[in-house]
Amino acid sequence: MNSDELRALQAPLKKKYKDEPKSALITLKARGQIGEEVTCRIETGKTSVEAGLHPAAGGNGIAACSGDMLLESLAACAGVTLNSVATAMGITIHEGVINVEGDLDFRGTLGVSRDVPVGFRNIRLHYDLDTDASDEQLSTLIRLTERYCVVYQTLKNVPEINISHSARHDGNEP
Repeated sequence: MNSDELRALQAPLKKKYKDEPKSALITLKARGQIGEEVTCRIETGKTSVEAGLHPAAGGNGIAACSGDMLLESLAACAGVTLNSVATAMGITIHEGVINVEGDLDFRGTLGVSRDVPVGFRNIRLHYDLDTDASDEQLSTLIRLTERYCVVYQTLKNVPEINISHSARHDGNEP
């Protein structure tokens, strides 16, 4: 896809969202089904993934780790966004790899120490690109990728999360 094709593809959407702002608000959904042996099956839209405990938390290493999936989501979103922005800018990326690493201290996750926070302490995102783009173009490309990457912006600007629950007891509705 070239920049003209991308613009042609996105132009009617941009016009619609400008003319009808409410049409741009889309609710994305995810669903997990609790499984056996401390797992949860996630339907991704294309396939299902069984998530489980990381080996550092007692998992067997067979099931996907949700922490890995978070980093994979960041890598995927950053890669798609970078590719889209590069296309719009007319920059050719001959090859590109997005590396994401995150540091976790499992003492927090396992409740070993209340002083240790649960969650990632640090996440590093690195682009390894083979391109003919100038340094100025690359700087703009990375800046715009950061600006428009949904997962990056969500992690950077933590949204409000509302939690609710329902429960059935003995197979009866709550």
